[in-house]
Amino acid sequence: MMDKATHDHAKAWLAVVSFAESSFFPLPPDLMLIPMVLAQPKNWYKLAGLCTLASVVGGFFGYAIGYFAMDTIGQWLLGALGLLDKFEALKPWIAQYGVWLILIKGMTPIPYKLITITAGAFHFDLLQFTLASIVARGVRFFLSAALLWRFGEPIRLFIEKRLALVTSAIAILLVGGFAAVKLL
Repeated sequence: MMDKATHDHAKAWLAVVSFAESSFFPLPPDLMLIPMVLAQPKNWYKLAGLCTLASVVGGFFGYAIGYFAMDTIGQWLLGALGLLDKFEALKPWIAQYGVWLILIKGMTPIPYKLITITAGAFHFDLLQFTLASIVARGVRFFLSAALLWRFGEPIRLFIEKRLALVTSAIAILLVGGFAAVKLL
């Protein structure tokens, strides 16, 4: 993937990897996004936008796998990725906390394909899935790209090692903010 990040068609590869990661591919697009933003810091927002858009569209593919083919392709795919037990654990959560689950899990490096396939398998509302996916994936990729743009190479190791912590904290703040507004 690092080779693809400097390839002539790097943006196309970033889109392909972002799409695939949301539905079936095991490697996160950050492996391409990080070196691409470092190489082209002025284009950080375009790269983050491309990554977000392709990830959300790939999420629709994952949703379709869960919706139409959970008993065949979905079971096999989650089993091959070692996520089948996590799928079973998400069953009670998706119905009760669907949007919040998508927001939180979509911002973190937890395999997003697990969320997209699970949402489809339980026929979660597609509009809510779409909106939550746009917010979650946008926060994740724009945050990483903005940090890289602002701080450059020195922040790279921090992002690579602590991306889960940073995005989880933002997810908690976002969910807490929405909950506070709803309760007021």
